[in-house]
Amino acid sequence: MGGALSPAEAALKRSAWLKTLLQWHWISSAICLVALVLFSLTGITLNNAGLFESKAKVQRLDAQLPERLRAQLQAAGPAGPPSLPAEVAAWLEDLWALELAGRVVEWSGDEAYLAMPRPGGDAWLRIDLASGAAEAELSDRGWVAYFNDLHKGRHAGRVWSWFLDLFAGACLLFALTGLWILKLHALKRPSTWPMVALGLLLPLLLLLLFVH
Repeated sequence: MGGALSPAEAALKRSAWLKTLLQWHWISSAICLVALVLFSLTGITLNNAGLFESKAKVQRLDAQLPERLRAQLQAAGPAGPPSLPAEVAAWLEDLWALELAGRVVEWSGDEAYLAMPRPGGDAWLRIDLASGAAEAELSDRGWVAYFNDLHKGRHAGRVWSWFLDLFAGACLLFALTGLWILKLHALKRPSTWPMVALGLLLPLLLLLLFVH
């Protein structure tokens, strides 16, 4: 039968537990450090959007598809695949440095339309099926808008969404291990729990008093 731990054994166990917590704490902080700084900065820019407004730079592009490519586009038509013919897409990518791979085409009776939203900007492409006339518009709202959209996961793709989940998990682990470390040191630091309570009560008071 196991008995109570001696003071020396209890101290050793506590030390081992603290060492494990510290290891998880620094690993999680290392993973999320840079992203946490960026997300904190973009939190400020999002919360003060009026101070960081920028006029979008808009670029209009026009071109005429060669007859061979226009015929391919017409053959695909509204009943065709949900993407541009490979040669048409390659020609436009080379001409305008667009990324059309995987873009879904909205076919109508007389045109093919592609919406190409992206972080910090927008773009669209339209091709007239009868004439082969292609036009595109590209807008760029600047670096602040780019990082703001990354903060929100807006038009950034599935891989970035996975990263946001990983980052959120790392931040949660960082916070929880930090809380447990505070608990282990609380006896020697009397201000620990009042400060934690303040961190909880302050936003609650602001919500009750100023958010309606």
